[in-house]
Amino acid sequence: MTGSLRSDSRETVLRGTPVVPGVGYGPVIRPGQRPERPADTSVVDEAARGTELERFREAAATVAARLRGRAELASGAASEVLAANAAMAQDRGWLKAAEKLIANGSAATAATTAATEQIASMFLKLGGLMAERVTDLRDIRDRVIAEILGLDEPGVPVPTVPSILFADDLAPADTAGLDATLVVGLATSLGGPTSHTAIIARQLGIPCIVAAHGLDEVPAGVSALVDGKTGDIVLEPNADEAVKLVAAAKAELELVSKWSGPGTTADGHAVDILANVQDGAGARAARTSAADGVGLFRTELCFLDRDSEPTVDEQAEIYGQVLDAFAGHKVVVRTLDAGSDKPLRFANHADEANPALGIRGIRIAEQDRGILHRQLDGIAAAAKATNSSPWVMAPMIATAAEAAEFAADVRERGLKPGVMIEVPAAALLAEHILEHVDFLSIGTNDLAQYTMAADRMSPQLAALTDPWQPAVLALVAHTAKAGAAVGKPVGVCGEAAADPLLACVLVGLGITSLSAASAAVAHVGAKLSTVTFDKCTEAAAAAVRADSATAARAAVAAILN
Repeated sequence: MTGSLRSDSRETVLRGTPVVPGVGYGPVIRPGQRPERPADTSVVDEAARGTELERFREAAATVAARLRGRAELASGAASEVLAANAAMAQDRGWLKAAEKLIANGSAATAATTAATEQIASMFLKLGGLMAERVTDLRDIRDRVIAEILGLDEPGVPVPTVPSILFADDLAPADTAGLDATLVVGLATSLGGPTSHTAIIARQLGIPCIVAAHGLDEVPAGVSALVDGKTGDIVLEPNADEAVKLVAAAKAELELVSKWSGPGTTADGHAVDILANVQDGAGARAARTSAADGVGLFRTELCFLDRDSEPTVDEQAEIYGQVLDAFAGHKVVVRTLDAGSDKPLRFANHADEANPALGIRGIRIAEQDRGILHRQLDGIAAAAKATNSSPWVMAPMIATAAEAAEFAADVRERGLKPGVMIEVPAAALLAEHILEHVDFLSIGTNDLAQYTMAADRMSPQLAALTDPWQPAVLALVAHTAKAGAAVGKPVGVCGEAAADPLLACVLVGLGITSLSAASAAVAHVGAKLSTVTFDKCTEAAAAAVRADSATAARAAVAAILN
């Protein structure tokens, strides 16, 4: 497991799971204190309960509106998770729980706390991705309480000099608001390679390490160096050496900034380098990068913050913005990936013992095929309006029969069908699934979780859900081989595609396209341009032969670096 501690006479080194490469150096800062939650057990007079109820409703609405406003100003994953948290602040179950407590005599602040713990307890029992939402829910609680009490909004302080942020974990609202020129490194005790903190940090380009032990013992003000490539956190490093390491990392960034595509290895093996987006604004921002198209258009955003399903015309307008931004380029649209930690208010999700293994992705269509059909109609309408030919893929496919049914629906509308490979069963049956669809895209985040039987949000299991795990890479290799056998493309759109070193391994395994946050596109393309395809193949073989993720990473680094 990660997080071992070693020390010598000069410095202390903590270890964590590296998720965003780069080097940051500066004094440690920590998130500010959260508002105290008043332990008010007194019963509010019945005449005053209406006022308490109004205080709570206004505070919750204000917090939701504030988060929605930030979502509109942000892009990419930051916008998506902020919008999801805004929806959480208006979640009917949470609101009703608090309102019931207030109606029975609880003060607004006490009701906010008690209702939050009711929902949090349920999330924790469900486990999986739902358990990760507890951090977000308690962040909402603190923001609502601060609003009720008239206090400043809780969050991360704005440093006056470039600093390193240490925290147990960060809520999406905090991570998305970080200034990458002032917060130059980030390390958390909790979280995993695919946590919200990691995903947003990657988008912002902040060197990041998660699941690091020992951070709690480090006081603010101590100088620290964060190496997001190795997972090392060096406390009180030699200042001159630290400055040299930062300078070297910046020099590497300069080389990266000069890369303008197209994606190719040093000896000319072509690889599509694409961007992950979730709306028109994100696509327009990605268009300014060297991305040659969109490898993952997450369509959830137009569904998650709504009480009713968006109409076909509303969907077509949203999809058209992305197609317009990348006119003439490849755009891969993922159909609705909801359920688990992203429930739809209007889909009547039943309570599930294990939502991560429940009704999510394409399985929603099994209960209501109309949601999928109307979304496909919206995509087809957007394609016609923009004179585009998008590729369309379904998430959470597990059988060839599911792939066949989805492909028929897509082809009926003149679109190109594909599916995501996130379930090990789908990877093992890739050759049969390819009899029905035109392409595959591997979602390494979920594939790692399901292959290793490890919650991808658990910091204790972060080493298992590392996409460098040889078992995960073996399934990627099997899927890519199936695609090559019939001449059909197989891409990767999970967070693994954003790791420049791992991207080389994926290409060596036979992957034909890589799709990542737009901030990672140049890093991946620049690294690929420095190595030959034969070296990628050699590195891939070494990674699959390794006996752990750590050993795989080290073996590949020895070959490619």
